[in-house]
Amino acid sequence: MGTVSVKWIDSMLMTGADSRGHLVPIGSWPEREPQWKGLKPSDLLLLAAASCSAYDVVTILTKQREPLEDLEVICSGDQASEPPYAFSQIHLTYIFKGKLNPKRVERAIQLSEEKYCSVLNTLKHGVTITNSYEIIAAGDSIPS
Repeated sequence: MGTVSVKWIDSMLMTGADSRGHLVPIGSWPEREPQWKGLKPSDLLLLAAASCSAYDVVTILTKQREPLEDLEVICSGDQASEPPYAFSQIHLTYIFKGKLNPKRVERAIQLSEEKYCSVLNTLKHGVTITNSYEIIAAGDSIPS
């Protein structure tokens, strides 16, 4: 079982600690304009989904000896405009670099989203999850 903690600092600024003690700033300091000093909690959810799936996909492709040079996962979500601002849809765009077999890439994404990623498998019961991917040739750079 993993345990994390959040410690309130001041105003709406907090520090989150993961199960290994790594810290991340969370929230804002609204007294100084609505200026974000840390990550938005809703963005943390999207980051968790993207990083969980990326971890799985890299692991699967590595085991298949696919020549993965780079991977970026862009995760976007549609949220309701009224509280509790729940997510209705999450989309993951996987951008791969390398001379990869598209069938193996598709299978790695499918396995992550349907079997291995704990974050996506928790969310999929109340959120529509979709994906797309592209493969950039080896030697080219992933656009920023």
